[in-house]
Amino acid sequence: MKSVILANLASTKTLISTILVSTTTALGFSMAQAQVSIRDLQRNPGIPISGEIRSVVGNKFILDDGTGQIIVDAGPRWYYQLNLTTGERVTVLGKYDGHGDFDAYTITRQGGEVIPIREAGGPPPWAGGRERRRRGGW
Repeated sequence: MKSVILANLASTKTLISTILVSTTTALGFSMAQAQVSIRDLQRNPGIPISGEIRSVVGNKFILDDGTGQIIVDAGPRWYYQLNLTTGERVTVLGKYDGHGDFDAYTITRQGGEVIPIREAGGPPPWAGGRERRRRGGW
């Protein structure tokens, strides 16, 4: 009896594996495509998001892509003053900070102008506040 149960279990596992492989193939991706290597994750220069600016307050603005809205944070106004306007379409390269904001690395205007904000790795150049900047920290 035990050998019959084990045989049925093995054939069930084979059937499930076949269904998973067939489904992922039919959907157009393999299991290898679903995983990102850690090395590639660490090299990731950011995630691009695009949309229309709904409102601007200082260097933060609300970006709407038609599926939702997010606050984009482009650093403190004392460090760099952006000149973005409501209704403007932009692409922002950056990262979701896990606290509701999207931290910008670059902002690209519809005409192609790229506004550099900060490097993707490490702390932003304004970390430490105005005093650090005055002392020549950045």
